[in-house]
Amino acid sequence: MQLQKVRQTEILFISFLISLLHNSPRLLEFIGFLDYTQVAKTAPPSLVDVVFRMSFLFSFSYIILQYNTNLDGYLKKYGKVFYFISSVLFNGLVLFLSTTFYYELYDDFTGNNLYVRDERLLLFILVILLLALIVLSRNLRYKLQIRTDLEERERMIKQNLQNELAALKNQINPHFLFNSLNSLNSLIRDNKKATNFVNQLSYMYRYILQSSHHNLVDINEELKFIESYLYLIKMRYRDRFSVVIDVKLEILKVKIPVLVLQLLVENAVKHNEISNRNPLKVKIYNTKDFLIVENTIQPRSTFVDSTGQGLSNINKRYVLLKEKQIIISNKNNIFSVKMPLK
Repeated sequence: MQLQKVRQTEILFISFLISLLHNSPRLLEFIGFLDYTQVAKTAPPSLVDVVFRMSFLFSFSYIILQYNTNLDGYLKKYGKVFYFISSVLFNGLVLFLSTTFYYELYDDFTGNNLYVRDERLLLFILVILLLALIVLSRNLRYKLQIRTDLEERERMIKQNLQNELAALKNQINPHFLFNSLNSLNSLIRDNKKATNFVNQLSYMYRYILQSSHHNLVDINEELKFIESYLYLIKMRYRDRFSVVIDVKLEILKVKIPVLVLQLLVENAVKHNEISNRNPLKVKIYNTKDFLIVENTIQPRSTFVDSTGQGLSNINKRYVLLKEKQIIISNKNNIFSVKMPLK
């Protein structure tokens, strides 16, 4: 896996901030806000002096941070011992070269000689700063690793959700196909009815194919699809089956998982008796917070070939797509499924 790097903007900003904070007293003295040169016995400040000190400390901080955050990671593949020794040597070499060149370059650039106190203070400051920068670098690497792990985990979760959602959607089509073909078999003798049936069936499968590219659709689109589906169901059950739709106009643009209404109506047809004595009525309506599909409970006396995954399918899709759960109720001989609108 490619080594993740700390952003250069972070390293540059930290380096500049360290340089500015450390040299702020000297900068303020140069501007005229402070005056302690004689008391502290340090070299007098000048524009060149301030610029040189800030540039030097910025470069020192940047090199140490850059190496300990982004470059030393390449050495870990050679083992912990080699990694530790190389890190100590590099940081020590930077410290040695920094102090050596600082003493020599300061005189050439500023035209002033460093006081002995300045030289000792510089060495002490760089040693402390080096240790602090190493600790800070480890912290930046740790934060980067956490951020990388979270991004990878989110990517994997998203991919798993997409795969699971595709699998859940694919569970709908085969069962619906077989139900439709069974109804078609009973209509092939009547050409007009068969033609209408096939037209509605064609529209439905066209809708299914088109909606396979979308996880959520408008309630209005789902209701149009339900009308075609109901045509097919009523061709089989005629007056023994009916659906009442009472949905307010203001929710027609609300998004819901694709094909959930069809699956709920199909679930009612599959699990309830439909006869002249016991016609089945399904109602689709809404409240302020829910879209509701309900029907009276009329248990079938014959065996129901079902996987029992329909409602679980819908609930999983709601959790994945809208981070909400459906509410299933089975009270007073009424079975209902409430789907959140918000």
